[in-house]
Amino acid sequence: MYRIFRPLLFLFPPETAHKLAFRALSLFKYIPLGGKLLRTFFSFRSTTLQRQVLGLDFPNPVGLAAGLDKNAEVYNQLADLGFGFVEIGSVTLAAQEGNPKPRSFRLVKDKALINRMGINNSGVKKIVRNIQHDKPRVIIGGNISKNTSTPNDLAYKDFEKTFAQLYDYVDYFVINVSCPNVKDLRNLQTVENLRKITKHLTEIRRYCDVYRPILLKVSPDLSTDMLDQLIELILLSGLDGVVACNTTVSRDGLITEKEKLETIGEGGLSGAPLKKKVLSIIRYIHTRTEGNLPIIGVGGIMSPQDAQEILDAGASLVQIYTGFIYEGPGFVSKVLKYLKQR
Repeated sequence: MYRIFRPLLFLFPPETAHKLAFRALSLFKYIPLGGKLLRTFFSFRSTTLQRQVLGLDFPNPVGLAAGLDKNAEVYNQLADLGFGFVEIGSVTLAAQEGNPKPRSFRLVKDKALINRMGINNSGVKKIVRNIQHDKPRVIIGGNISKNTSTPNDLAYKDFEKTFAQLYDYVDYFVINVSCPNVKDLRNLQTVENLRKITKHLTEIRRYCDVYRPILLKVSPDLSTDMLDQLIELILLSGLDGVVACNTTVSRDGLITEKEKLETIGEGGLSGAPLKKKVLSIIRYIHTRTEGNLPIIGVGGIMSPQDAQEILDAGASLVQIYTGFIYEGPGFVSKVLKYLKQR
């Protein structure tokens, strides 16, 4: 059915289509037995798909990547579609509008997206209120970053304040310093800058009653040397795992016309063209750490077979974003059924 509706949805700009889809999904909050209806049509459960990772019990290994449910608005409805966990955000200390529009683009020929949203979100206080008003029925990850207006030398303050305010409302955290759509944010991927951020977050966690795992989301554009440095930092700093990977600034190997790419301009690329890079980085991290570092694999999962490849490469869990947009709400159960068969 989504194959019929997708051409109509794709007539709208990506950001408009996203809002329409989320408004439709949010209606199920108010429909009697709405959640049960979604689960009947879309959810797939099997005890063989359960995973214990990061000290958390996941009903299945397929999650939604950050960037879709930015403001924690429909995580329960997304769980009803079959997701085993939902990552909200990126969440910043203060609300911010993000970059000027248009800032999201489809590359249909490549089964890809380019976005330069600029981490637009409602800010941590509003997002906490959203979670308080709708008790989660799913594992929630909190992807956190700094405000665009905050200079990098003060970024750790944004991270620690957002972390502290969100701590009681999510199950794990992801540090986002690898988004290419915020000026100078990726400069925080240096060991010196990250050490300061991780030190402050792990120090806060020491005094909390409940232990929340903290992961680092890495860029697919890192050199091997830089990746080695980050792996060492993760292992020594008390972080619990890695999310691989964020979007890429590369445009290598795309089918989309060069003229269209030039018109679109800057932004992070996600979707099918990212899979090869993601597989390479996951395999490298898995081998380098002898399989002792939990990895959430994200990027380029456009089919059930892609999800299996990411898991086979060494990921403990996978996340979907662009594949969900292109394949629709039935995609999650399709992936889960394939994983169960395998």
